[in-house]
Parts: sequence; C-alpha cells; structure tokens
Amino acid sequence: MPPFPSLPSSIAMNNLRSPHYSSSSAPLIKPLRGLPFHHQFNPNPDRIPPVKFSIYYHKTSCKLRLRNLPPLSAAKKDFASPSPHAPNRKLYVAVCSAVTVALAIANRVLYKLALVPMKEFPFFLAQLTTFGYVAVYFSALHMRYRAGIATDEMLAIPKWPFVFIGLLEALGVVSGMYSGAMLPGPAIPILSQTFLVWQLAFSMFLLRRSYSLNRLAGCFLVAAGVVLAVTSGSEHNQILSGVGILWPAMMIVSTAFQAVASVLKESVFLDAATRFKGKLLDIFVVNSFGSGFQALFVLLFLPFLSNLKGIPLSELHSYLRSGAACFLHVGNKTTGCDGAPLLPILYIITNIAFNISVLNLLKLSSAVVSSLAVMSSVPISIYILSLPLPYLPEGVNLSPYFVLGSLVLMVGLIVYNVSWPLKQNSDNE
Repeated sequence: MPPFPSLPSSIAMNNLRSPHYSSSSAPLIKPLRGLPFHHQFNPNPDRIPPVKFSIYYHKTSCKLRLRNLPPLSAAKKDFASPSPHAPNRKLYVAVCSAVTVALAIANRVLYKLALVPMKEFPFFLAQLTTFGYVAVYFSALHMRYRAGIATDEMLAIPKWPFVFIGLLEALGVVSGMYSGAMLPGPAIPILSQTFLVWQLAFSMFLLRRSYSLNRLAGCFLVAAGVVLAVTSGSEHNQILSGVGILWPAMMIVSTAFQAVASVLKESVFLDAATRFKGKLLDIFVVNSFGSGFQALFVLLFLPFLSNLKGIPLSELHSYLRSGAACFLHVGNKTTGCDGAPLLPILYIITNIAFNISVLNLLKLSSAVVSSLAVMSSVPISIYILSLPLPYLPEGVNLSPYFVLGSLVLMVGLIVYNVSWPLKQNSDNE
C-alpha cells in the first residue's frame, strides 16, 4: 500500500528524458489496456473525484503535479496505530539491560582472572583476543554484506584512518594487559574510567566539540574520584601500596590510546555521513577494519615488546612456544599457569559477548540506557574483585578513601550522562 492511498499506483511511465531529445523519446503517461485512463487514477469515480494532474518539463527533469490530495493527517492515520508489542518490547529491553550488566561485571572480573595464569605472557593473550575480534567482526560484516546492510560503497571508504585506529587500539590493549597483570583487581575498573576524561579532552581538541557544563562537571568528578580512590589515605592503606607509579600510569595511558581511537572512529562516521549524503556507515565496517589493523600492529609490536622484557629476538620463538604452552597448560614449564586455558577462554568469549550486547542494547534503547548499564557494573565489579576469588585467594581490603573515591566517580558518571537525549521513535528504526 503506498504512503498516500490516493497517489496513482498504476501509471506506466516510459523514458523520462529531456525535451531536447526527439519526440519519440518524450515522456508518456499511458493508460493500461482495458481500463479508461481516469479510472486508473480513481477506480470508483462516483464516490471520489478524480485526481487532476499535469506534467511539465524543467531542463532535464520532469515533475508530476497532483491536486485534490487528501490531507497529510489522513495518510498518517494508516500508520499511527500503536504497536501491540510495546509492553513486550519494554520487557525485552529490560532483559537485555540485565544481560549487559551481568556481562559487564563478568568481563571486568574475568579480565583480571585471565591475567593471573598469563601474567608472564600478556602479549599472547592480547594477540589471541584481537584475533578473536577479527574473526567475529568480519564474519558479522560478511553476513551483513550478503543481507545488503553493508554496501560496496561502504567497503570502498578510505582505509588510512583504520591504520591509525588499529595502531592506537593495539597500543591500548597491549599496555592495558601488561599493567593489568601487575595491578590489584579493584584498581583496574577505577583507573579505566579515565577513558571518559581522555575522550572528552581529545574530542574537544580534534573534533572542535563543545560540551555542556554538566558534562564538564561530570568529567571533573570522575577525575577527582580516581585520584581520591588511588592516592588518599596512609601509605599502608592505599590500594596501590607497593605497586609503584609505572603500572597505574601505564593503565591510564592505555585508556588514552583507546580514547583517541574512539574519537577517530567518530570522525570516520562523520566523514561517511557527508560522503554518503546522510546515510549512516555500518558500524561493523569500522569495527572489522579497525580490529584487522589492530591485529597486524599487535603482531608487529612483538619484537619491541619482547626486547622490553629482556627477551632477545633470537629467543622470540621460544617465548611464543612458552606462551602457547602456558595458555594450553601443557608441558613441563607451566608453573604459575594454573587456571589456563579455562580463564583466558572465558574472558575472550565474555568480552566479545559483552561488546555485542552493548551494541544491541544501544540499538534497542538509547545511549543513556546502555551507558548506565555499563556504569552500574563498576561498583559491583570493584566489590567482587576485593573478595577472595579462585586463583586470587588473598583478596583486597578497600580503605574508606577508596570507597569514597569510587562513590565520587559514580556521581561523576551519572552527572555526565544525565542530560543525554533519549532515542526517539526506536520502534520504527
């Protein structure tokens, strides 16, 4: 059924061309055989007056003028009926939100647990995780391409931005895993929230964005909460007591790399919207090519990273074999690899499922709902990581200053997100 029921739906139009061509090429509106011409526009002329029309040329285009159309409100009535599945949709969004929160908590906890057996081989885990992303994202992109969602035009966009995105994400994941292996579990979710501060700063600098007062205040509270949580209190009660400055600084720098990569991804979407005249670029195009270059750079970093660990290039092959043996937990030299391969595999699967769940929740609801779902996992994961866990039996004592800093950080995240506009007309998308 056409959007406007009174529009002519049986017009046979041939060769709409410029009047500069010969008369044989002029546009024709021909009646279908066996039916008077005006009846094709109005099958029941006794009840509704026929539609008046005219065709005129303007340079190389032709336009069809229609008169006596019904008002637009009449057409909207055909499509304004409420969705009978609205309550079910709300329930579905609630279930997806709960699943996202659960996966976010599991992702943060398993991130630390997976680094326990792979403490000496964080690069191996980073490479394995990256290749998992490549396989999942390119498989999804292939299915979306066959479904017509991702087009040839999208796949033909310039690839050089993805080179920088892959480089930055590779630096972020490697430095994050190296530092995460050395940090106490509860400190990792706290330090990773500096991503928001970096993202806002780089977005203002690179994209010339301006932000409202509540977002600036939210970022300030996040930064203040991080500082309060990890530095306040006596030296004995600090969460990072005995860790040193290198590893928390490396974790913060890793979030900076990831923040710049996210800003570059945003610029890719903005450029594609202009290039495709308003059509949105499929997100799996960006994630697939970004993860592909990320895997390449993680592999290229191997000689440099092994040199930092004091491993000569000639012994690199032996290091990789030891990493694979530790991951698979086979062989004689697997001391300290207890928990592998179960914990690393669980982390990789959970991490991929979590990212897909966030994208799905964002599509179903809004940026606010997905952001709040991820935010709510921070205090819960901090509490869980402070408890005695398998392969982390000692646990961590949380000082009052750490708890206070965590609360300030959560308030900052809420203040930052509270003014985000809800997604409109999600039922129609």
